[in-house]
Amino acid sequence: MSPGFCLWSLRPPSLYNVPTQWRQVGRNSSGAFFVLLKVFNDRIVLGQAAAEQASAAIRRALAERGQARIIAATAASQLEFLDALTRAPGIDWLRVEVFHLDEYIGLPVAHPGSFRKMLVEQLVRKTGIVDYHLLDGDAADPLDVVRRVGTRLAAAPIDIAFLGIGENGHIAFNDPPADFQTEEPYIIVNLDEACRQQQVGEAWFADISQVPKRAISMSARQILKATEILAVVPGIRKAQAVKACVEDTISPMLPASILRTHPNATVYLDKNSASLLSPRLQKELDDKSQVIVGS
Repeated sequence: MSPGFCLWSLRPPSLYNVPTQWRQVGRNSSGAFFVLLKVFNDRIVLGQAAAEQASAAIRRALAERGQARIIAATAASQLEFLDALTRAPGIDWLRVEVFHLDEYIGLPVAHPGSFRKMLVEQLVRKTGIVDYHLLDGDAADPLDVVRRVGTRLAAAPIDIAFLGIGENGHIAFNDPPADFQTEEPYIIVNLDEACRQQQVGEAWFADISQVPKRAISMSARQILKATEILAVVPGIRKAQAVKACVEDTISPMLPASILRTHPNATVYLDKNSASLLSPRLQKELDDKSQVIVGS
């Protein structure tokens, strides 16, 4: 078994709900944190299941506090999930405040690869959200954007954060080696070649020379401050990153591995993105469709 890897399994009452005692406690009997893995046959069913959990978290925040604050990822991997979320019933989107994870520096909002463009198209317009915060990557002073949006983000707790995991294991644009120490809400980062090549592979850019080399990214520690984390990670191209981040040592070289230190994180996989997990983990997933992986 890989260093830092331990496993518990459970049979839940529903594939769509983490048992209440695990959601509230977020630790196993030894006191270790864990991440819950759920696997589905395809990305459409995955997206629907993830949206069910996400919408429940939003409705719960609205019922308890009268508002909800969320963080939203936008990319090709999030399409099915966000589409299902925007159709979820019983959400008063006018009382939902949305923050963005990341954006390229120097890329205009009209570019197909702009994440703020995707946020508006995939979430804001479909729901009628009015309280949203775009990261203006082509602003004259990106540091001003970092400070201004970061101040608003840190002003109150986040109820739930929606993430993806990159082919190099990044969360947001925290490429390896990720900064696991900074408490700044947003940071300016340099993008590594694997990250930039992924954007070409997803057809947002014609070649790597067109992909910006810097970006604004929510920091890893800021992501961890969310009360609940939900990562949607479909596709065979994510399989190696999923395996490394779930089974190897928690490390800045595997940025998504830090999710295993959060008390309430769920990672949604399809058969493709789960395909390289260890035989033991594969068997548990085949038997029960979800497992808990500890830190």
